[in-house]
Amino acid sequence: MDPFPKDGESAAAGEPSRGSAPSSGVVVQVREKKGPLRAAIPYMPFPVAVICLFLNTFVPGLGTFVSAFTVLCGARTDLPDRHMCCVFWLNIAAALIQILTAIVMVGWIMSIFWGMDMVILATERRCRAADGDLH
Repeated sequence: MDPFPKDGESAAAGEPSRGSAPSSGVVVQVREKKGPLRAAIPYMPFPVAVICLFLNTFVPGLGTFVSAFTVLCGARTDLPDRHMCCVFWLNIAAALIQILTAIVMVGWIMSIFWGMDMVILATERRCRAADGDLH
């Protein structure tokens, strides 16, 4: 059987119809694989993350630079096996990349997305704290 359906052919032609077979109940979990720079973004309190997003929006890399110091203050990251100083320098490197590439707009856009990731992580942290599952 051809893996790609031809014109006019349904992708589900070889599958049973949904009404005739019960669902198998399989649960699939998808986990995002993060690179070292992305995994070094700290889980900060929500107000600090919003301030970092604001700083990153108007001065590329500044919010990332500030977030690096939250690692030294005990903020957790997705790199538990790395030393605190290593994670600090990874955040400083991300800030420098954002500052140096801001000239061609790439760093500015990266900086805004980085700030949005900080807010998303802070929101996840807040939700886990509300559920009592904060590590």
